[in-house]
Amino acid sequence: MQTEKVIDHIVKWLKDYATNANIKGFVIGVSGGIDSAITSTLCAKTGLDLLCLEMPIHQGKNQVTRADRHISWLMNNFSNVNRQPVNLTPVFDSLVAALPKVENEEERFMSLANTRARLRMTTLYYFAALEGYLVAGTGNKVEDFGVGFYTKYGDGGVDLSPIADLLKSEVWEIGRVLGVNKEIIEAAPTDGLWGDSRTDEDQIGATYPELEWAMQMDDEGKTLEDFSDREKEVFRIYKTFNTSNRHKMIPIPICEIPDSLKVTTQP
Repeated sequence: MQTEKVIDHIVKWLKDYATNANIKGFVIGVSGGIDSAITSTLCAKTGLDLLCLEMPIHQGKNQVTRADRHISWLMNNFSNVNRQPVNLTPVFDSLVAALPKVENEEERFMSLANTRARLRMTTLYYFAALEGYLVAGTGNKVEDFGVGFYTKYGDGGVDLSPIADLLKSEVWEIGRVLGVNKEIIEAAPTDGLWGDSRTDEDQIGATYPELEWAMQMDDEGKTLEDFSDREKEVFRIYKTFNTSNRHKMIPIPICEIPDSLKVTTQP
């Protein structure tokens, strides 16, 4: 990859899109992970306004610290960057308290994890509307179009996706060229939705390099029977996620009414 040229291309694309839409800047949620670090830096390089939101919900201290340091680094290097902390923990807790109780708390762990992402999306769009900004998405190609590892109408609810055509390995390479903090580049990827230390690999069962390989094999038309051992397991994991999360990757289905049913018949 011609990394510096890719960086310039994305920055120009971001600036052109915002300018043509008569929008003055971007808002982004900074989590302390590599994807939001890269996307926020690319947005900052446009010279347009960038508002970085910190939105902890029972967040691990290391994630909060990495996010804080990254935003400070941005503000020290780009005069167009501002920060806004929004503590969503009491909002989340109030919503959970208002919801009906369940007999087994584990039954709603996934629902509540997705609720965290959707609270953050709502907060991002509050500030986007308030300031006249676009919400910048942080999903990469493997997450968005490979395994669908994001929350529908959560971190998937954005106005534009600057890095969605980049594999995770390419995102890391861009991070190194941009000079993003080493602790962010080396941190194990996590969606930060569970209030504990579980990583993306813990949840998916495969690393991003493995998933990139499986994505390539799938594009080449390979099937499960073409592999054995760990390769077969990784390919199975990839295909399972890709199939079950297909609904996130396609347009919302529309029930089309036949014209014959719309014609009013005369008595």
